[in-house]
Amino acid sequence: MTTATTPRHANGEPTPRPGRPLRRRSVAALAAAVLLLAGCASVDGVVTAPLAGRAVEHVVAGRGAPTVVFENGLGGRLEWWAKVLPAVAAETTVFAYDRPGIGASAPAGTPRDGSTIVEELRATLRARGLAPPYVLVGHSLGGLYVQLYARRHPDEVAGMVLVDSTHPEQLTGAGARENWPTWVKLFVDLSISGDAEKELDALPATGAALLTLPPYTGGPVVVLSAAAPMRETSALGRDGAAKRVDILRLNPGARQVWVDGGHVIPLEHPEAVVAAIRDVLARIRAGARPAP
Repeated sequence: MTTATTPRHANGEPTPRPGRPLRRRSVAALAAAVLLLAGCASVDGVVTAPLAGRAVEHVVAGRGAPTVVFENGLGGRLEWWAKVLPAVAAETTVFAYDRPGIGASAPAGTPRDGSTIVEELRATLRARGLAPPYVLVGHSLGGLYVQLYARRHPDEVAGMVLVDSTHPEQLTGAGARENWPTWVKLFVDLSISGDAEKELDALPATGAALLTLPPYTGGPVVVLSAAAPMRETSALGRDGAAKRVDILRLNPGARQVWVDGGHVIPLEHPEAVVAAIRDVLARIRAGARPAP
């Protein structure tokens, strides 16, 4: 696992360092993500089948417990985990899927807030014959969903890995959508549609629902955070940096690991995700509890 060597304030928060303007750096990162996704390996064993009343594109691999469940970011595909799934499936059962309206998964007529998505995931897992407790792994907006799952149903969660997770208040303050640069708004408009757009619209409600519930403390949690965006100096960049740091406060006892790279850690640094999952599995099997 690659850990960043970012300079830090006395409170542990990484100190932003001068760099290229936010637009140039972020455009480059997004372009790299698109190229990485286009070239990433396919996932063996993917099927589309009726589960809990709708067609779901998904894959189940490996054997053993606990099952590791992967939740994608906004508009993300299960192929983003292509270099993670085989390594984890060698140790236990894995489940990855595409949410409604993504890939071959049927669109949903239900609300696209996190509470609905969590309950649909629970029903999907049971329909596939996968029993809890689970290790939940979520990237970006998927990280917000798995945090909500763990707070709503802590008895069903053995541990979590949050991969540069969205903050429950991501769209507040400087991060509000009206403060986004025009190019960011354009990129979002062009890259997501349908159910994914509804998920983005529901993000504030999802975050509010999470914050009404007690934090999850039932098992080990690793927070993987992207170090490169911490060097941004714009208002939007500083806001994102503060929220990356605050994810740790929202998950008492979690261990935060800074990964040298951008937001798309499953594509840029899949080895970091594998190492974090193995760490959580090892601590679960050793009977470890999160730090107080």
